Order: sequence, then C-alpha cells, then structure tokens
Amino acid sequence: MFTIEHDFDATVITLVDEAPPGTRPLNEDVVILNFDDRVVIEQMEPDGDGVSRIVLTMEQLNELRLALNLPEGNYRLVRP
Repeated sequence: MFTIEHDFDATVITLVDEAPPGTRPLNEDVVILNFDDRVVIEQMEPDGDGVSRIVLTMEQLNELRLALNLPEGNYRLVRP
C-alpha cells in the first residue's frame, strides 16, 4: 500500500510494508519526499531511535532508474 500527498514544496509518497499476518516481520514505512531539485528517502531505524535518510539529486535518481534495467557493469551517461 502507498499514499501520495501534495504539500506546499514537495510531493510525499509513503510506502507501507504489508504482509499476511505471521509470515514475516514488517519493515518501517518508507517516506519519499520529492522536491524540485532532489529526492529524500527516509525510514525509521528498526530500534526506533532515529531516522535513516538518503538524499538523491535528480540526476542520481535518473541514473538509478536506468540502472534497474541494465546488466552488471560500469556505465556513464553522456549528457548533451
């Protein structure tokens, strides 16, 4: 399950981990904050003492999107 909310300066997507009861432990929700110039991915630490945060530029996000469909190897995008 996921939710999408539009705030003043960002779109907030929350990914909720779901599984049939008793099949596996659930992970904390993943919150994705999409700004004009960056994407921030956040998730509570398993012990609840903090938040792990990853910040990607739009270029890094595009490279990640492309990398999900490529075989193993080294790649460099040529920008016009």
